[in-house]
Amino acid sequence: MTEALGIQVDWDGTNKHVLITTDNDINDNYIKDNDEHEVTETMNGTASWYGSDFHGSNTASGETYDKNALTAAHPTLPFGTNVRVTFKRTNESVIVRINDRGPFSPDRIIDLSKKAADTIGLKPHGLGEVTIEVLDK
Repeated sequence: MTEALGIQVDWDGTNKHVLITTDNDINDNYIKDNDEHEVTETMNGTASWYGSDFHGSNTASGETYDKNALTAAHPTLPFGTNVRVTFKRTNESVIVRINDRGPFSPDRIIDLSKKAADTIGLKPHGLGEVTIEVLDK
């Protein structure tokens, strides 16, 4: 019932708190693909994703990680940077906001949230080749 209303409810047993997000909560803090963007830098490499194991944990930026938000971890880009990630296999793209550090595997350039990985079709593959465009709004 909650999903039909655009509400996601999750329990974080480790920290003993409930995390409630709505589609509006998720989308209001992010720029959208139909907004005007200037690409300031482009990178290519392997992406991965992270989900439930970290849901509700603190990110390196101090935010609570939400697997249902359009966020990502990058080793060096400043927190709050928006990037468009395009999965080369599907040619689908998503704009995410950098709010964490990682990935910690030297052969990967970005870790996407579960929602971002779902959006571009990466989740079932686990890893995939992507193009990252750093956006300046």
